[in-house]
Amino acid sequence: MKPNIGTLNAMVRITCGLTILAWSTAELTRYRRNSRHLVCTMMGAMKVAEGITRFCPLTKMITDSISAQRNHAESEVSPTDPSMNEL
Repeated sequence: MKPNIGTLNAMVRITCGLTILAWSTAELTRYRRNSRHLVCTMMGAMKVAEGITRFCPLTKMITDSISAQRNHAESEVSPTDPSMNEL
């Protein structure tokens, strides 16, 4: 995994993730039957892990998609295309 987020972004993710993790864990001890707090706990832990590893799967997916679209658009319009001479 190659890091795809910066240091400042990683620190913000760790801070927010620990905040969400602490809040949801405290709420989970009070209301055990509410699954919303369990989901928030997992999402907070995921943000902490993203900050520590400096790798975000969602960011990678979006950048790969954008680069694939850019490459596809460049391959559709080539300089030897006769339709380009009409312009």
